[in-house]
Amino acid sequence: MRDRVSITELTPLLFLERSADVFGDKPAIRYKDGSITYAEMKAHVNRLGRALQAAGVRPGDRVAYLMPNLPEMLIGHFGVPLVHAILVAINTRLSGTEIAYILDHSGASILFVDSALFPTVEPHLGDRPNLERVIVVPDPHSGAPEVAGHTPYEEFLAAGTDEPLPFRVDDEERIISINYTSGTTGRPKGVMYTHRGAHLNALAELLHSRHTPDSVYLWTLPMFHCNGWCTTWGLPAIGGTSVCLRAVDPGEIWRLIGSEGVTHLNAAPTVLISMVNDSGAAPFGRDFVVTTAGAPPSPTIIAQMAELGAETVHVYGLTETYGPYTVCEVRTEWSDKPDPERFGLIARQGVAYIGADPIRVVDQQMNDVPRDGATMGEVVMKGNNVMAGYYDDADATERAFSGGWFHSGDLGVWHPDGYIELRDRAKDIIISGGENISTIEVEQAVVSHPDVLEAAVVSMPHEKWGERPKAFVTVKSGSTVTPDDIVEHVRDLLARFKVPDTVEIVPELPKTSTGKIQKYVLRERLWSGDRRIN
Repeated sequence: MRDRVSITELTPLLFLERSADVFGDKPAIRYKDGSITYAEMKAHVNRLGRALQAAGVRPGDRVAYLMPNLPEMLIGHFGVPLVHAILVAINTRLSGTEIAYILDHSGASILFVDSALFPTVEPHLGDRPNLERVIVVPDPHSGAPEVAGHTPYEEFLAAGTDEPLPFRVDDEERIISINYTSGTTGRPKGVMYTHRGAHLNALAELLHSRHTPDSVYLWTLPMFHCNGWCTTWGLPAIGGTSVCLRAVDPGEIWRLIGSEGVTHLNAAPTVLISMVNDSGAAPFGRDFVVTTAGAPPSPTIIAQMAELGAETVHVYGLTETYGPYTVCEVRTEWSDKPDPERFGLIARQGVAYIGADPIRVVDQQMNDVPRDGATMGEVVMKGNNVMAGYYDDADATERAFSGGWFHSGDLGVWHPDGYIELRDRAKDIIISGGENISTIEVEQAVVSHPDVLEAAVVSMPHEKWGERPKAFVTVKSGSTVTPDDIVEHVRDLLARFKVPDTVEIVPELPKTSTGKIQKYVLRERLWSGDRRIN
């Protein structure tokens, strides 16, 4: 057996070190009129690492980022782990209260925040016991005014030096990042990724999404979401070019595809729907790969992307699995099938990633269900592509890994060819445009209105987003509260994407004999006669 001294611990840091050497003069990042080469990116990452050390950041400390898809966010994905600290990339769509919870729970000592997002978090910066410094990152293209009273990004970097840091780790099982779930069962949980898992998943992303050194990748997928499905680390490994996009806009997406020569993008089905329905939609005119997940894509959107000349790679996973865990590997023999059948096959969730353990669908006793495409069970996973656990939550971690496998909470079937297909959700999660929404969390916000007695939140069909939350409420006798009043109340408490589209005031809610609200009765009423958009 080899001595451990001769083994290099796996880490995504190795990717940037190599590409800075091999592709030094090649553009690593482009944003607006600016461009950063791989050599410059490595130097910037090194400077950030030294600045973090000068600020007192030590191995294991948490460093938070609240930023859109900008170059600084990509650089942070390497600069923070370079000093063995832990990156906490926060969902930019959250409310100030939700962001404050994540800052407190993670114990982040430093927050890097985009200047345009600063007003969201500013009222919550005063009483954060662990937060020592706030670094404001300006973006002249956002139109946001300068922020006074906090350290500007360039000033923070100036405290560092150019003395080289080793792009290595002493333990590949070190935590590289903590990604917070969308709180599908109430409070969000911090999902811990390791350097080893991020390294392996990043390489798998390159393989399954057909990346090459000629890849030009458009950042339509949020970098905060599972660290951009690990593509933040993967693309530098292959020497591709990242094109940053501050906000998803279908017209701007099509403009950049043309002007930047984009070859790849990752996006939830709702983004693809907005693209194909935009007035600027046109055949790509080159090899183009779209990787989609976040909600099961319909065969219709897969067909529409194919008509424009794109190859759609359908993947499935969770925050707890570094993003994608399965891929619907397209088989050669499918090309002979009629389009509806072929695209239906591609719409399945598929088989485990390269580097991941085989996926299973099991019954309540952890036995594999028959591979008959009909018997439902829970989807479970294990291996390198599964989280190290929930940060500071041993009980939740133990429950999640009951029986030695991670329990996804998703229900699916297993087909004879070994491909899995999701059929339902074990809980009442609403997936809207790729974002998970906890009905419990929304219900708590609705019931906090002084005139509301009870509330039940369920999904309703939506043409663009797949599904959206709807709240059924009972109110106090004599109340004159309106549905709009309740919506406005919730809007002050939650991120906008979690706010119910509609509120219906009803005389009573359906309940069991023990008083439990029967949500399925309400859900069936909304979906009856409608084909669920997958």
